Parts: sequence; structure tokens; C-alpha cells
Amino acid sequence: MNRHIPEDFDPTSTDDPDEVHALYRDLRARCPVAHTDAYGGFWALTTHREVRAAALDDARFISSVKAVVPSDPRGLRRPPLNFDAPRHTPFRKALDATLSRRRLAAMEPALREHAVRVLTPMLERGSGDIAQEFGALYPAWVTTEWLNLDPELAPELAETAARWVRAWRLQDAEVVNSMSGRMYEMARALVADRRKRPRPVTEDPASSLLAQRVDGEPLEEEHVVGALRQSLVVGMVAPPIVIGSIATHLGTDHGLQQRLRAEPALIPAALEEFLRLYAPYRGFARTVVEPTVVLGREILPGEPVTLTYASANRDETVFDDPDEFRLDRPNIAEHLAFGRGRHRCPGAPMARLMLRIALEELLARTASFTAVGSREGARMPELGIVSAHLEFVLPGGGT
Repeated sequence: MNRHIPEDFDPTSTDDPDEVHALYRDLRARCPVAHTDAYGGFWALTTHREVRAAALDDARFISSVKAVVPSDPRGLRRPPLNFDAPRHTPFRKALDATLSRRRLAAMEPALREHAVRVLTPMLERGSGDIAQEFGALYPAWVTTEWLNLDPELAPELAETAARWVRAWRLQDAEVVNSMSGRMYEMARALVADRRKRPRPVTEDPASSLLAQRVDGEPLEEEHVVGALRQSLVVGMVAPPIVIGSIATHLGTDHGLQQRLRAEPALIPAALEEFLRLYAPYRGFARTVVEPTVVLGREILPGEPVTLTYASANRDETVFDDPDEFRLDRPNIAEHLAFGRGRHRCPGAPMARLMLRIALEELLARTASFTAVGSREGARMPELGIVSAHLEFVLPGGGT
């Protein structure tokens, strides 16, 4: 940046979730539109009102310049996340078509089988890292089912995506490039196969993307590949963090754990409150197309602006006792865990299904579980617990 802007906070000072939320609480009160020199410099919107308004105003706050802080060290742009409307729209339309209630209902039995299979070794062992062992592998099976990949790819996808995410957070361009290259190979193979053997567009993202037309012309193949490459990894970043955070919460609040075990019908409502509490992103970004004043601070084009969803979801002016779990919040629908506007998470319905199944099976197949040992917090741009050890007691008293 070519102008001097006071540094209001240091996002690299801690990755401990509680400490990060304390930082956001301070910023909301002291400096709700905050600036930092970290990662090349960026702004952070921390209040619910400003984050929501920016997310909805996609004509002013655009995604095509920088969509995440820190961003991919190679600076690649992939649809739909890195495209603005109207270029963004056909990619979202194609992906949304494959996430209907009917499609998700058809997927549920297979997803439940995967959840049980992945959970079982940890339960039989009596302990394990719910985020790294279950949270990293189970979403790979969900992605495999959604994209209709060869089942043999799921374990490789889990490992490749995990290595990519770790390298991305560390800005290790060499490993990012290597792991991304492998996922591009998967995406290109998927496109090649669907050109030969197309599937129903409501059941297969690659076929849906290939069938899309803009002014009578198909989408550019490289953009189709890019959208599928993004789809391969986007569902692998947040789930381990959310699962780790929820499991840690329940592993320390045995009263809530037992209530949800006894009343599984409460799980969907509990998940919405967990999503509010443990929104896994702090670094989704936009840039403004013209000088814009937000709460008295001027933001110029080219200066990244993060929509700090994790802070917005604990804004005390919107949510009473925002750091506390409340099962029956009357305004829970106001949470921003999946964003808002054109760039809201397209996979939100599938994520909710995945998390519901994971929690149902974890509770049904245990008598209790306890969070033990240290925990590891996620680095920017995520927020939450990436390593969470549990000890299990199985029905009948076994471990």
C-alpha cells in the first residue's frame, strides 16, 4: 500500500481460538473497521452489520481481485469464488443444480456408511484425534460421493488436500503447487471422463458444468477444470475445523452431550448454534471498486478487505451472550457461517448434512467422550481447532 495507515491489530499474534475471539471482541468495541500490515496489509470488518452489508454488496465489494487473505501464493483465479457476476453466475448455477434436497437425500445413506466406517477404528481404539483422523477423511468421502469420483481416490484426496491446506497456510509455494497440481490432474481426468460418459446434470457437477451455456457457447474448459479443482479442496478445508471445534465443545460439556444423545431431534438446531459459535473463517476477502468509507475509515481499491465472519457471529449487538451456547436462539438464522449474497457457500446444504450425520453417529455409538490433552488452533485464514483428541466410552462401558 502506498499510504500510511495505522496498524490496529496483529492477526499473527495467536491462533488460539479463545484468544482470537477476545481480539475480535476488543476490535468490535474499539476499532470495528481495523487495519493490519500483516500479509501485505488488509482491512478487517468485524461487526455483523458491516460484514453482512459488504457480503451483499457484491457490485462494490468484488471477489475477482483477492478472495482470501492470505491468498494462494501463485495468485491463480478459479471460478466461482474468484469471479464476479455475471461471469460467476453460470458456475454457481451448475453447482447449485447438483445440491438439491432430492440429491442430498439420495446421498445420505452412503454418507452415513462412510461416517460409521471412518469413526469405527477410533472408537474401537478408545481414543483418537477427531479432527485429523475423522474430520480430514470423512469429508473426502462426501466430496467423492458428490463429484462421483472413483472411490479409490478418497484417501488420496484427503491427504493431498490436507497437505495443500497446511502449505497454503504457511505460504509454502512449492508444496502448494505440487499438491494443487495433483488435484488439477483429478479435475482434468474427471472432465475427460464426463465428455465421454456424461451423467445427469442434477446428479453430477462435472456434467452440469459441461452442459452450461452462455450466449449459446459452452464454458471454457480451463474454467470448468478450475471450478472442479476448487470443488475438490473447498469442502476439505473447513470440516476438520468445525468437527474438531464441536467435538471439543461437547467433550467438555457433558450435560449438553448427554442431552443431544438422549434427544437426537435437537441436533439440527444445535448444529446451527455450533456453526454460529465456531464459524471457521476469518480471512475471506473482497476489494472495493471505488473509494469507500466504512464507519469513518476510507478503503481504497486494491486494499483487501476481510469479511470476518467469525467475529460477526459473536457480535454482542446481534446475539445475546454471544460466547455462550444457546440451543434456542430466536435469531439463529442471522448467523453468517456460510456467508451471504452471491458468494455464500454453495455447499452449505451438503455441509449441514455431513455435520448432522457425523454428530448423530458420534453420539449414537458412544456412551460419552471427553476432550483430553492440548489442542491446536488453525492458522489464517481459518479459525478453530485442527487437532482435538477425544477419549471414548462405548455403550456397555467399553472403551
